[in-house]
Amino acid sequence: YRYNTTFHYFCKMAFFHCWIVAMATLLSPLAALRGRSVENMKLLRAAILPLKRYCGIKMQVWGTEHLDLEEPYVIVCNHQASLDLLGMVEVIPERCVPIAKKELLYMGTVGWACWLSGIIFIDRHRREAAIDVISQTARTMWRENLRVWVFPEGTRNQNKSMLPFKRGAFHLAVQAQVPIVPIVISPYWDFFSSKEKRFTSGTCTIRILPKVETQGLSPEDVPELSGAVRGAMADALAEMSLNPPGDRGRGSPQCQQD
Repeated sequence: YRYNTTFHYFCKMAFFHCWIVAMATLLSPLAALRGRSVENMKLLRAAILPLKRYCGIKMQVWGTEHLDLEEPYVIVCNHQASLDLLGMVEVIPERCVPIAKKELLYMGTVGWACWLSGIIFIDRHRREAAIDVISQTARTMWRENLRVWVFPEGTRNQNKSMLPFKRGAFHLAVQAQVPIVPIVISPYWDFFSSKEKRFTSGTCTIRILPKVETQGLSPEDVPELSGAVRGAMADALAEMSLNPPGDRGRGSPQCQQD
């Protein structure tokens, strides 16, 4: 475990996934007492938060004030690996649910726990069904004061640049006329690589960018909106890639967890 990098990687990944399955199995009966509710996200978050310590990952968070919004909004975040889950639970606001691929629903107790927590499932292979889910979610956001978390790249990406964004999150924000809050998680290159089978200890920085308003925008404005948000996130990611964790962002971090 100490001297074989590949063995170390598989041990830590096995622990990571076993923790999630175990917590989902233990918490699902408690969540079931309340039924399907966004409030159950608090249980999942509390169960996953300690995992970063056992994985040897420190979190730095910049710009938490940008999440202090009373109205609903859509969060868009870059997607690198399963470790993004640790960053998500670090900053996820109250009454916020992710949009996840429908396949997750069929992953045993994990899928059940996600469903009970109000996570929105989308079928990426059926465009009409996906559009219908977006429309329903847009109507629900104001009625239930929901925030929605989306990974607009659509798949994991550990390259130095972000993939082109899928536009579902932006259509959702425009239909609901709610702001978009971009979040950028720094690259894991220093301590994690699924290609190189490497998983050591390290520091992860999360930068929350200022909100982008969508009031008055129409579906015709979505391409330009998507491009502008991606550009701002790509610039932040490039800056975070060049600077060491302690120097990322401006000023002092609003939140730092060991």
